[in-house]
Parts: sequence; C-alpha cells; structure tokens
Amino acid sequence: MLNIFLYCFNIKFYNNTGGIQKVATYGYVRVSSADQHEGRQMLAMSELKIPAGQIFIDKQSGKDFNRPSYTALTEKLLPGDLLYIKSIDRLGRNYEEIQYQWKILTKERGVDIAVIDMPLLDTRSGRDLVGTFLADIVLQVLAFAAQNERDNIRARQAEGIKAARARGVHLGHPITKSPDNFVVLAKQWEGGKLSIGDFMKQTGLKESTLYRRLRERKRK
Repeated sequence: MLNIFLYCFNIKFYNNTGGIQKVATYGYVRVSSADQHEGRQMLAMSELKIPAGQIFIDKQSGKDFNRPSYTALTEKLLPGDLLYIKSIDRLGRNYEEIQYQWKILTKERGVDIAVIDMPLLDTRSGRDLVGTFLADIVLQVLAFAAQNERDNIRARQAEGIKAARARGVHLGHPITKSPDNFVVLAKQWEGGKLSIGDFMKQTGLKESTLYRRLRERKRK
C-alpha cells in the first residue's frame, strides 16, 4: 500500500480545494540576446512533447535571474511539477545564483528539474544520499563552468574593445559630421535669423546632435 501511495504522490497532488490535480511539465529556454536563435533548445523541448504554452523563453543575459519569463514560470510551478532545461548555462551564468535557484525550486518548492544534456542532473532519480551527493557536485562544477565562460566572454570583449580603440576604431553609433558651414549657421540661429527647424534641415543633424554640437562649440 505504501508503494502505491508513493507512486500516486509522484504524479498527483491535492490542491487547496481538496481536488486532485495532475502535475505539469514545463520547459525553460534562454538565449543571451534578441539576435540569437533558440532553435536547438526548442527542438529538444518539442521532442519531449512539452506544450508550447508551457515553454518559457527569455532573450536576456544569464548574469542574474531578473528575467520576465523566468519570473512568470516560477509563479506557475507547483510541487511535483517537472521543469526541463537544455543545459545548466541556459538556466543562468552566475555560480551562486544557479545553486540558490536550484535549491529554492527543488528543496523548498518541491519542483523536479531535469537537465537534458546532463542526465545526472535529474531530481527524479538518485534521491538517495550518494545520488544527491553526486548531483550536488555536478551542479557546482557546471555552475562554475557557466560563470567562468561568461567571465571569459566579457574579458575577450574588453580586450577587443581596447585593441580597437588603440587602432583608432570608433565603437558605438557612427559619428555624424557637422557641415562645413555649421559655424555660420550657428551664428545665424544665435542671432535669431534662423529657426531651429531650418537649422536642423540645413545641417542634416537631429535636434539632440545639434544641441550637442552647439555645446561643444561653446567649450572651445
């Protein structure tokens, strides 16, 4: 009888109204920026037959967990629910935060997590002391690797920016040059002989750029 009860408990839980509700399966997908594609992760989720409405996608850095879809996901998760992620770095890239979120979801919220690329990180199996110990070690190693990769990416970006600046390469938005007659037009505008609209039209500059050029001129 005990085994039957435990089996039922693993697939169902009682809600506040006393009824029985089936547990749900969710997927979490994350890419670092809007121009990156989540196709590989979505394919893995579709192979697991996770409903599209239960897959939450963030296009945001993994430096922390202040992400809209992740927040919405955690609000839906209930004890016994199952959450799939493709790899631990898709959950995040902050060593301490990954472990904290994992603890909150699995130990305090009673949610199961399965990392598709790492079968050892599946809370549905290996619940004994040895299995838990091994899973904790693997989680720490992968969380460290995720943050280390992020730190390396940032270091390479900083080195690239420094090298580009040393070569005189301008980074960011292209610089809009002022026309040769800018000073003449500026004096006309200052003397009230030229409206700001005509000033912008004749220089081809946006209003914010125009005022910045005027401030720069006064500082010279």
